[in-house]
Formats: sequence, C-alpha cells, structure tokens
Amino acid sequence: MIATLEGKVAQKGVDSLVLNVGGVGFFVSATAAALQAAKVGEGLFLFTKLIVREDAFELFGFADREEREMFEKLTAVSGIGPRTALQVLSALGVHDLALAVVTGDAKAIRKAPGIGVKTAQRLLLELRDKVSNEELVGDSFAAQAGGAPSPGPVADAIEALCALGYAQAEAAQAVAQVKDQAQDSAGLTRLALRALSRLR
Repeated sequence: MIATLEGKVAQKGVDSLVLNVGGVGFFVSATAAALQAAKVGEGLFLFTKLIVREDAFELFGFADREEREMFEKLTAVSGIGPRTALQVLSALGVHDLALAVVTGDAKAIRKAPGIGVKTAQRLLLELRDKVSNEELVGDSFAAQAGGAPSPGPVADAIEALCALGYAQAEAAQAVAQVKDQAQDSAGLTRLALRALSRLR
C-alpha cells in the first residue's frame, strides 16, 4: 500500500490534485482539508490510501493520519464506497463526524452530499463503537521532538468522565460545552461535571 506521498503540487482541482513525486505525477482524490493545504508549485505531504478495484487503482489523500483512519472506518460500513466516504469527511471533518456518531446526530451526517436518511442511520449504527476520544476532540497525535504523543486536556477530561461512569457520548457533549472555559484537563473535568449535574 502507498501510505504517504511527498512531492510538489502540479495541479489542483475541486476534489483532487496531481502530486509530482520524483518526476511521476500521482492523481490523488483528496479531502477538503488536504486540498486546503495544497498550493500549486509548492511541496505537500499527504497520508494516502490505495484502493484496488478490478478496473482501476484509485489513490486517496488525507491531511493527517486521523483522516485516513476515519476514511477506513467509513469504507468498512456496508454500502459506503470510497467516494462517498471522501465526501462525508470533506463535509464534516473527523471531529464533527465523530461527535455526530456518538451523539446519534443523523441530521449532521446528512449534510454530506449523497447521504440520505437510511445511509445516515447505517453509519451511526456501524460506527457507534468505533469512534475514539481522539477523533472526538480532533487533536493531532504527532509526537513532539523527543516526546511521546499526548492526547491533550479535552481527551483527558472525556476519559476521566468515562471512568466516573458517564457514557462516552454524554461525556463528549459535556466537555464540548465547556472546552473554551479551561486550559487543563482537571478544570475541564470539573466544569463538565457541573454541566452534567445540572442536567440530572
């Protein structure tokens, strides 16, 4: 599998680009986030996924590892092909899609082109247990130089609430409401607990 590509952007379209790598032009269907970072004539690094079909080899590009992982989860859903998965990711992004899944928000998922009521419900059903806290908060887990990857205070707060017995969806919603009111996980956890206590 072609896992990553790094080269110069030769062409850029609405939903695809051509990346020149060592004199070879790779046609890549890409997410909105990946295309936003692409500038013709400049260098670009992409996470990629090669889909092999009977009649074609298709290469898909992503801004980060989290996008690629969510794409793989989407294409594992029955009836969801790579093109549809790419449209869903471009329309919602990893964070909003993950939040829609854990909160059962079919309306949010239907914002993506080509997603009807039944498809949205199927996505919710099949992805419900596959969404991670990292995807919920949209953090990047690239390790800093000399350090280990760290999920950050929002993910830590969600994990703390789950350890206290709250459901993942409930914890994620509570932390999302207060994420701009504190900088550390302890503060976020306290504020989220207050929000949850008001609802009960």
